[in-house]
Amino acid sequence: MTPPPYVVGVDTDVTTLRDADHLLRELAAVFPGREDLYGCTHLVRRGGRRRVALSLGSRSRTAVDAARGALTAGGHTVTDGAWDDRGRAVLYPGAAALTGTLTVAELLDRSAIERVRVLGTPGAPDPATPLVTREFVRPHWEDGTLVLAAMPHIGATLVPFEDPAPTPCCADH
Repeated sequence: MTPPPYVVGVDTDVTTLRDADHLLRELAAVFPGREDLYGCTHLVRRGGRRRVALSLGSRSRTAVDAARGALTAGGHTVTDGAWDDRGRAVLYPGAAALTGTLTVAELLDRSAIERVRVLGTPGAPDPATPLVTREFVRPHWEDGTLVLAAMPHIGATLVPFEDPAPTPCCADH
């Protein structure tokens, strides 16, 4: 599946991925026809200001135009297009079905994710390999394909690379 052809970017003052995820879900509520909605976060730095910008996209121009109007009316700065081509997908078709432990094949079958890449290993994982979702699956766009980075976990399972509750750097100092 390729990225959606109709996309709007939303500038924010948000500086953390957690806050960006929350805001993205909030803003997605104005989007009609959310079954094919893609919502991504993008780490940007413009004008010396670091932040997490958002993009919302769909295969429906009408839905994106309606969302653009609602977001602008809500006081958001909206532009055409995504911030970059490597967005971190939070909202995408099938995301809600990725709960519990699934095989790699089930994950690919139930969602818009097209590939799983296991860090530190060559090649694709066996489709029968269990993946513990932790109810937090954040793939990235890579060359027009949604790819989930995963890592080995306990008992020959995999987990998504991004941790839902990361420990802040130097938290024990």
